[in-house]
Amino acid sequence: MKTITVAAAVILNEQNQLLLVRKRNTHAFMQVGGKLEPNEAPEITMQREILEEVGSSCVIEQFLGRFETAAANEPDHILVSHLYLVQLDQAPKIAAEIAEMKWVDLNDSETHLAPLTREIVIPWCEQHLSTV
Repeated sequence: MKTITVAAAVILNEQNQLLLVRKRNTHAFMQVGGKLEPNEAPEITMQREILEEVGSSCVIEQFLGRFETAAANEPDHILVSHLYLVQLDQAPKIAAEIAEMKWVDLNDSETHLAPLTREIVIPWCEQHLSTV
């Protein structure tokens, strides 16, 4: 089984909605983020990808952990994600290979979500936001 290693951002707004993006020619909405370059630290990847994909610099608030899920767009791949809670410095706007961006409610049942978002991110948000 091949693996893809990425850094991914959990970005929430004041309404506790999650910022998700859909890349061109794909169906699943997923966290902002992307593959690590050789010898690149996940934090650096995260900041580079946020800037590339939604045109904002950011502050990393917390490292949430390393998770393994199925990859959304590559069959027979395991996705290894370094997940970070991130605060954007500017309002996000679509850039790079992003076809669509939206804020989704944690209980959204309409949107086609990537496995990482569905299995890890939303349960984490539900667990931690209820304590805020």
